[in-house]
Amino acid sequence: MAAGQAACYKLKRISPPLRQAFAVTAATTHSDEKLAEAVPGGDRRALARAITLIESSRRDHRARAQALLERLMPHTGGSTRLGISGVPGVGKSTFIEAFGLHLIGQGHQVAVLAVDPSSKRSGGSILGDKTRMLELARAPAAFIRPSPTGGTLGGVTRRTREAMLVCEAAGFDVILVETVGVGQSETAVHDMVDMFLLMISPAGGDELQGLKRGIAELADLVLVNKADGEFAAAAGRIAADYSHALRLLKPPSPSWTPPVLQCSALKREGIAEVWQAVERHGEALRATGEIAARRASQARRWMWSEVLESLMAAIESDPQVGAMTAELEAKVTAGEITPTAAAEAMLKAFSSKRS
Repeated sequence: MAAGQAACYKLKRISPPLRQAFAVTAATTHSDEKLAEAVPGGDRRALARAITLIESSRRDHRARAQALLERLMPHTGGSTRLGISGVPGVGKSTFIEAFGLHLIGQGHQVAVLAVDPSSKRSGGSILGDKTRMLELARAPAAFIRPSPTGGTLGGVTRRTREAMLVCEAAGFDVILVETVGVGQSETAVHDMVDMFLLMISPAGGDELQGLKRGIAELADLVLVNKADGEFAAAAGRIAADYSHALRLLKPPSPSWTPPVLQCSALKREGIAEVWQAVERHGEALRATGEIAARRASQARRWMWSEVLESLMAAIESDPQVGAMTAELEAKVTAGEITPTAAAEAMLKAFSSKRS
């Protein structure tokens, strides 16, 4: 009997449910292999499907996503990774569109990972970044992927790092990560990019309205947007204020002094100067080996972040912990026990079955 006939004969003897599962697994494996081949070829649909798989929280999807990433890793690491943050209304989307179109004009392939906040009440997200970057979204050399935070702190999604790697594998040499607003908990973007750009508006009222020490110390470049029309003079004043203030802070790199630039994203003025600063930053840090060292450090922090996230998910899904959660929450609310004692009880219950 030929090998193919033998395989068919054995498959027919398997029960229908098992036969269906076998067929689904075989089709999935074949599909994932095609996906791993299509992404480095620049297939946009394959790229979108790969990121969708990576963002899935299903356990079987997570295993497939990790296998896909392992296949794509040899094609990653060749991009300039730029994080862009700023308070809502500062003009991040307008700037990214003008900046992205400028980069495309310079011959670059640009991927934008735009993160929208998720509602704590419904879990939903508007994901309107493509509607705010219509011209860039239509450009063949651009790829825009809006994603919800899913409640993740740090201004980015839990899978932004992995999505960034897939975009690199697809041939994009500039990755822009637009974060949700700006705040003390949103410094996570700094742990996944080569350069962190903080955008400031001259119309914020407080002249140093964005200068929160934890954020400003991480900024590799401060950009005052809307430096046109009635705000031109105010933009000049706030740029000068930030230049003086940053001198009092320790720079994020000994090889780079963060500049303060001005631009008008709406009029697309000052955009070329921003890219020139990005290029100078990359050259300075590559010359000292800091880019490679920064990415290695980021990978280590990413590993521990995954450990904490996975451990938290395992605790929340544990039946024994779930059975005692309501009671412990009630006792904490009533002041009968401290939150620390309640947490220790949960951890003890979680670890007891594993000891």
